[in-house]
Amino acid sequence: MAVHGAWTLILVTLMSIWCVEPKYIIYNTTSKIVPGKLNVHLVAHTHDDVGWLKTVDQYYVGSNNSIQGACVQNVLDSIVPALLADKNRKFIYVEQATTFCIFPEMVERSENGGMCMHDEAAPHYIDMIDQTTLGHRFIKREFNITPRIGWQIDPFGHSAVQAYLLSAEVGFDSLFFARIDYQDRAKRKDEKSLEVVWRGSKSLGSSSQIFAGAFPENYEPPSNFYYEVNDDSPIVQDNMELFDYNVPQRVNEFVAAALSQANITRTNHVMWTMGTDFKYQYAHTWFRQMDKFIHYVNQVSVLQDLSYACLYLLSPAFSALSTWLSCSHLN
Repeated sequence: MAVHGAWTLILVTLMSIWCVEPKYIIYNTTSKIVPGKLNVHLVAHTHDDVGWLKTVDQYYVGSNNSIQGACVQNVLDSIVPALLADKNRKFIYVEQATTFCIFPEMVERSENGGMCMHDEAAPHYIDMIDQTTLGHRFIKREFNITPRIGWQIDPFGHSAVQAYLLSAEVGFDSLFFARIDYQDRAKRKDEKSLEVVWRGSKSLGSSSQIFAGAFPENYEPPSNFYYEVNDDSPIVQDNMELFDYNVPQRVNEFVAAALSQANITRTNHVMWTMGTDFKYQYAHTWFRQMDKFIHYVNQVSVLQDLSYACLYLLSPAFSALSTWLSCSHLN
């Protein structure tokens, strides 16, 4: 029995050694815009409806999942430690109705800032102003932060009021949205006019304009780059001691997807919306893969002197884009 126990111990020890990664990889996620190269900005985000198929409270605590499996509390509990693990990581969160649990040190800047992401077609503009004011007041009071980016990714319709009164007038640097008519989207992709300077009021002129961008598809990642715990996109498997090592393959697929989007973009900056409805309930699965893409894509680009770079979202790029587009007289 003693001999059998000894062999069991040795076997378990050998199996443990075999499964341990031979070296600890420190991923370089430092964000830096590289002039003259295609800069791929990975924009981690979740879209958490403040009431849709379930009530606000049901969405927050994750109840009534027979209708929709969604728990905003899981998102908030998961994203905070994920962001604390690496200061280079960034995350967009919009719906202030459920952000009372976010710690002040997590907020470097804010997007949209309203209590919800209001529709632009049906609500009266007074209601749009009221809910935006309430959300911005909360952010200013609790965090002393002023939102700078409009993030209207899911409203069913768009209005000049949003572009002028609730974007340019509130001090936003830029405004992004996803939902436009499919024919309009196809035309803009052909003409490379997804990014524009939107002038919300003809009579007020340039004071009412803002840099605006429509997404190439929806507000989701490119195909095969979804990383919620139950998604089936291929991960970056970078342990050469294990089966299915695929770093070169995944880097090539990343670059191909980035170049495809660059073909419909006028500038050397493209945005990947890394998230969608109620994602990041287990944030580490997303950030682990994005860390690897940033590390390996940039590593290959430097070693082979290639013309692309990958980084977490950097807002200075939007200021540069806005200036460039304004000088180009786009509309």
